Amino acid sequence: MDQREMDRYLSRIGFEGPSGVPSLELLRSVHTCHLLSVPFEDLTVHSGGQVKLDLPVLYDKVVNQRRGGFCFENNSLFYWLLTQLGFQVTVLSGQVKNSITSCYGPPFDHLIIMVNLEGKRWLCDVGFGAAGFSAPLSLDTCGPQEQGHRVYRLRRIDDVHFLEWQKEENRGEDGDWTEIYKFTLEPRRLEDFTQMCQYHQSSPSSIFFCKSLCTVLRPGGRVSYIGRRLITTRFPSEATGGGLETTTRELEDEEIPAVLAENFGIVLQSPLIPKDDTITPPPVVY
Repeated sequence: MDQREMDRYLSRIGFEGPSGVPSLELLRSVHTCHLLSVPFEDLTVHSGGQVKLDLPVLYDKVVNQRRGGFCFENNSLFYWLLTQLGFQVTVLSGQVKNSITSCYGPPFDHLIIMVNLEGKRWLCDVGFGAAGFSAPLSLDTCGPQEQGHRVYRLRRIDDVHFLEWQKEENRGEDGDWTEIYKFTLEPRRLEDFTQMCQYHQSSPSSIFFCKSLCTVLRPGGRVSYIGRRLITTRFPSEATGGGLETTTRELEDEEIPAVLAENFGIVLQSPLIPKDDTITPPPVVY
């Protein structure tokens, strides 16, 4: 892929600024633009397809077809973009905290990215969903990092880093912290995630197998589709009275294609089979 492919990618995510020299401003901008434009979704799994991690396939899906993907897809392609923009990028393996078992997923459960820039390290992740951070987080501090009404921190024990947040509130450093995922800084390769990519498409213990879903960040909120529901969230502001505001719309099957097109710009090439099954707790504990 060449300069034209990179330019089309930048256009796809709505980035309009200069992209000549790697900088923190550029990194933050493309990270946020990506989240505001490319949905986090698993609709391929529920429309008769199979997710493959070949970069040309991912590029065609996200850029040409204007689709999204889950972490292995969105972050793999974002890794390619950052590399093309001249950043020093490392792929990392994350293990997501399971909300059912309160245990962590297996190695290679989640693909994330580290950027080394001017002697500082930044965590990037455009493939996590509702709890994800909108701009890169510094890996060189363990203190709170505020992003709008939210706050995150990266706690470290030996060589393991823990990403935590206070959900949709910010009560300062002494607030209640909830773990999202853990990871080390050991460099990985994109092909290392192939087996877990297959797992998430076929296991009753994976949310991606059990639920057809699609979500994208919006200025001031988020819109999400799950099964037969459309959920619109407005983040705390003066307009919402300082609280999180959520509305849910129940969908008929025949409504879903238009909902996906209108809210996410997604037009599937094969019929979607809506799914919202209960997730089976994984038998192996990490």
